[in-house]
Amino acid sequence: MNVQTPANTVSATDAALKRIAAIIAKDEQNSALRISVEGGGCSGFSYQFDLVNEQNEDDLVIEGHNGKILIDEMSLIYMGGSQIDFVDDLMGQSFQVNNPNAVASCGCGTSFSV
Repeated sequence: MNVQTPANTVSATDAALKRIAAIIAKDEQNSALRISVEGGGCSGFSYQFDLVNEQNEDDLVIEGHNGKILIDEMSLIYMGGSQIDFVDDLMGQSFQVNNPNAVASCGCGTSFSV
């Protein structure tokens, strides 16, 4: 199902939230997945995925199915309107960011340009 996401927020699929919940259930030190945008990567920017226990005051919080995603305010500038998904297929398992702002990406799936 495709849902239009407002440009100032990010959404997550049930699959992504359920996978995050499974990961953090096994981790006694962390309670959320932080996704941020860093400079660098094949196409100019790259996504950083980290398990964390601290939430910042300016974080966008996406919660559901006992999973929690945090995105900082600066990363939201590049990720607005995106959808976070978890894919499990013949190529392997991975979190994917379906970003409408990305005009180019590379084969690794974590690098993009705007």
